[in-house]
Amino acid sequence: MPETMEHKTVVDATRSERVAAAPVRAEHSKTRSRWWRDARRRRMLACADVLSGLLAIGLVAVPATHSPWALVFVPLWPLAAKLFGLYDRDHRALRHLTADEVPVLAAWAATLTATVALFLPLTPAGTLGGISIIALFAVATLLATGLRSFARWAWWKATPPERVRLVGDGPLLESLRRKVAVFSEMHLELSSEVLISDVEGARSLDDELNSLAVGVDRIVVAAEGVEASLIGELKGVCRRRQVKLSVVSPLRGPAAPSDWTAHLADLPILEYNTWDQSRSSLAIKRITDIIVSSIGLILFSPILLVSAIAIKLDSPGPVFFSQIRAGRDRRPFRMYKLRTMVADAEAQLGELVDIDELADPMFKLRDDPRITRVGSVLRRFSLDEFPQLFNVLVGEMSIVGPRPEQVELVERYTGDALAKMAVKPGVTGPMQVFGRGELTFDERIAVELDYVENASLARDLEIMIHTLPAVLRGTGAY
Repeated sequence: MPETMEHKTVVDATRSERVAAAPVRAEHSKTRSRWWRDARRRRMLACADVLSGLLAIGLVAVPATHSPWALVFVPLWPLAAKLFGLYDRDHRALRHLTADEVPVLAAWAATLTATVALFLPLTPAGTLGGISIIALFAVATLLATGLRSFARWAWWKATPPERVRLVGDGPLLESLRRKVAVFSEMHLELSSEVLISDVEGARSLDDELNSLAVGVDRIVVAAEGVEASLIGELKGVCRRRQVKLSVVSPLRGPAAPSDWTAHLADLPILEYNTWDQSRSSLAIKRITDIIVSSIGLILFSPILLVSAIAIKLDSPGPVFFSQIRAGRDRRPFRMYKLRTMVADAEAQLGELVDIDELADPMFKLRDDPRITRVGSVLRRFSLDEFPQLFNVLVGEMSIVGPRPEQVELVERYTGDALAKMAVKPGVTGPMQVFGRGELTFDERIAVELDYVENASLARDLEIMIHTLPAVLRGTGAY
């Protein structure tokens, strides 16, 4: 971009021009998703992965075994890539090249090679020799790298760039402007620049932040000493308007963060998640929920039977307890648990807790007199939660998600607390593995909001792995 054009954009970014672009963008959103560029890239990368799997197996495994049975493993190529996060990295980052993901591609190819080597003997094809296994790994890695590079190039050629608005001041803004001009592979079109002082000094900050998100696909903030509260409010605006948000960290050189930022040359970039999970991620999560809940109900049915007998022998009343809880988008649903309290526990609640007088919309009594002897054991090891697998099976809950809360408590939620209701509640989740009942309300919301805003299949797997140790430790289980 010519020098005169770079600086001209600063004075061209008036609010009236930004607002004038709103009808065009709104009309565009009626016919095409705001994330259509990213969806197209994911599909093109998936096609590249399928082709690399087909060629790798066709060139190595099929000739080595003299059987086409090895081709049944080709669908694992895009599935494993999804689990490794290889379709979502581009969506978040300002600049992401195939070269950046070569180490991940190598690990992905190694996992696929090991899977083929282990399970191919279960088919009529027989086994792969040692040399064939090494060859399959090498060919899979090289093909994936080459075909993904081509897919990104083809996407770059066929897709118009993201419109980006820069917000900032001083050397950081100047440096970022140069990077946008130099790194054309970022595929950005500079819409305008806005001085951070104009934003902070606006008569109505809310109106100013909303106007920043009009007519663009991404906002990049590059300013020294920007207030955290301002970034927080801008993040909320970007999420509501489906605009990406990146922030150039003022910490550079030796002080720059190392492991949780992207880098654009010398600039550390903080990338904020302002979008929802892709349809493919949600589909895989739902399939996982169905599989895990079905297997869980079958495997743990003996435990459920023994628990049911113990409950009936210990105290009068039903085996199961059900209660209306708030689900995704605060939709009510009936959640099921094994009964751990006396039969009239709900009627006794008013004597123990006045919900209207609670400082925070949560309560968990450490020495609840309503809990039965068997109930205390069930709660200690979370055995009372197993019936929630039925809720998962029918789609009301997920295996991993925020804690399902009572409707009357959720009605008191405000601000960040409401954001956690954007996803299905879970049988386990960040609250359950990071302290359970020992967490304050703010701590609970913080860990659950972090999960909601950074949800991924890998994150779900991590929480499921941490659930058993958390249950055995028993922290906050009462």
